[in-house]
Amino acid sequence: MLRTLLLFAVTACAEILGCYLPWLWLKRDGSPWLLLPAAASLALFAWLLTLHPDASGRIYAAYGGVYVSVALLWLWWVDGVRPTVWDVGGVALCLAGMAVIMFAPRT
Repeated sequence: MLRTLLLFAVTACAEILGCYLPWLWLKRDGSPWLLLPAAASLALFAWLLTLHPDASGRIYAAYGGVYVSVALLWLWWVDGVRPTVWDVGGVALCLAGMAVIMFAPRT
């Protein structure tokens, strides 16, 4: 279970970074060279999703809950915006949904 959560968290970081670098280029007049590590990060994101042994649709659905959590940490650490109580409540709901999807008994 811990391996799954850690893999999801690393996957989310790769996806967020892969989207953040083009944002820096477009919104903050960053260098177009930012697109190269962005593409590598998004390729890493896609590869990381393949490391899960479960069906892809289930992985994508459960991953979404962890993505929301990591995105709000990014909001806090990178953007400097402290999440609200509502944000934290939303994260709790997302993680609960992820746990139900990933860790429910299978027949």
